Amino acid sequence: QVQLVESGGGLVQPGGSLRLSCVATGFNLDFYAIGWFRQAPGKEREGVACIKGRDSSTSYVDLVEGRFTISRENAKNIVHLQMNNLKPEDTAVYYCAAYRIFFETCTKLRSYYDYWGQGTQVTVSS
Repeated sequence: QVQLVESGGGLVQPGGSLRLSCVATGFNLDFYAIGWFRQAPGKEREGVACIKGRDSSTSYVDLVEGRFTISRENAKNIVHLQMNNLKPEDTAVYYCAAYRIFFETCTKLRSYYDYWGQGTQVTVSS
């Protein structure tokens, strides 16, 4: 049974950092891509980063490029999202999600993802 569980959210001041984790069970991450998405109140859920399990290639949305880093932990079924220089506009519920991937690069399009976690709240405020 596929399961994704996020952790690491919390309250942080502007300019601070958080590291989110996504533990995936029930499938081999070598054959999947993991994406991190976020949804702020009243807004659509948007993809911010993705990683392809097989080769750890990554892709980021422009808004977080240079501030966020997605990584896979030592060939395990764990993916992290390191978030630095956080801004109030980064406040949202963050979700990890997964889909089966073959030779293409990973996508941040929500419609591709079949499995979702429950989300973890990130609040950036002074």
